Amino acid sequence: MLTHTRTLSVGQKAGWGLADMGIVVFVIVKQLLVLSFLTNYLNVPVGIAGLLTTSVLIFDIITDPIVGYLSDRTHSRWGRRVPWMVIGALILSGGIIGLFGVPQSLSLLGTLIWVGGFFALATVGFTMVAIPYGATAGEMTQDPKERSTMMGFRMAFASVGILLGGAVIPQLAGGTRDGHFTAAIYVAPIIILSIWGSLWSTRTAPRILSPSARGFMSTWLLVFKNKPFVILVCLYGIMTLAIALITAGLPFAAIYLIFDSGNSLLSPASSALGILSLLFACFVFGSILSQAFWVWMSARLGKVSALIFGLVIYIILLIAIFLSLPSVDIMLIAILFVVAGMTNGAYQQIPWAIYPDLMDITRSESGDAIEGAFSAIWLFGQKVSNAIAPLILSLILALFGWRESGEGFTDQVPGALRALQNSITILPAFILALAILGLFYFSRYLSKYPPRTN
Repeated sequence: MLTHTRTLSVGQKAGWGLADMGIVVFVIVKQLLVLSFLTNYLNVPVGIAGLLTTSVLIFDIITDPIVGYLSDRTHSRWGRRVPWMVIGALILSGGIIGLFGVPQSLSLLGTLIWVGGFFALATVGFTMVAIPYGATAGEMTQDPKERSTMMGFRMAFASVGILLGGAVIPQLAGGTRDGHFTAAIYVAPIIILSIWGSLWSTRTAPRILSPSARGFMSTWLLVFKNKPFVILVCLYGIMTLAIALITAGLPFAAIYLIFDSGNSLLSPASSALGILSLLFACFVFGSILSQAFWVWMSARLGKVSALIFGLVIYIILLIAIFLSLPSVDIMLIAILFVVAGMTNGAYQQIPWAIYPDLMDITRSESGDAIEGAFSAIWLFGQKVSNAIAPLILSLILALFGWRESGEGFTDQVPGALRALQNSITILPAFILALAILGLFYFSRYLSKYPPRTN
């Protein structure tokens, strides 16, 4: 049972969100950089690179239920979640450093084994952190409005993590193979400190300390009995697939579809940071700006309606980006990416604020506190999408004749460039439209449950 029922302090809410800064760095690395690193810097054919990244991320999915179940049953003086997150942060950071530290002398097979091994190690560390962390969202408070505020802080820090993974690492990498390794060494301590700092700042926050006594199979049967939760997991996976396609294709777009004429107000920044880093900085700026807005919209319209509104704007934005590419107007693209960050804030924040509300249904009906199991399934849809998005993109590009390169750039046929443009705009917009249709059904389904879940 909960040890406290008091309201969380601002410091506890913000401190809880801090951990996601480190977590999201790896999310961006696996979505944005691994496929590009393999093809553009290690000269791995794009189809093989896609298969490797997908295989590792499928392995990542398999570990989720194990960690979720074990974290529910863990007993320690620090609670159920802390030991997993402390150790997982170290494994995650070490895996990222190894991932980009590929020796020059390795053959193609050796390169694949090296990258695959360290990528798998990093995903294990990520799972050890992310699943217990997600579980604490349902333990620390049962107030839906307080959870929305927590998610606002979480996404503000996650936006910084996006900046680190999507802008700082590419900038530090400097467009070279060895530079990626140097960047990973610089960023790894930040990952560890953000996760450990979050644990320290929430050390006195309310939480469920008693380990679960449920068996393995009965735990998962209880989770899947919660139909609203299962529906939301599927819908969040669909949304994530759209976002993951955009993220996986963006490093290619920054090289082949987005250019700087040199006459823009942002041209000096583009020259200093690089196009990819500049666009991620704009994206993060928009995301941070939007967090309070989405908390307010969730309170005013309801969480589901606010999410639908955000996704509709996202689709409109993707169409605008499609019509703007290829582009030499870096100012226009930067403005669109600021707006993209703002609309993406709805996807980042609101589903994460809904799913702890749905966990409350099971706790109130059964009396069981199995937030770790719920957290494992919650991340399932996201991880499946993150696993298959690079494969989908790589297969589309390979189908249309994409050519891998050894150091960042090579000439591409027009059909391959059009396929890239469609894959990061029109295809994600279509997928988000499917998610919106599902959310209308989800909203009607929730009418059977108490208003606090809406």
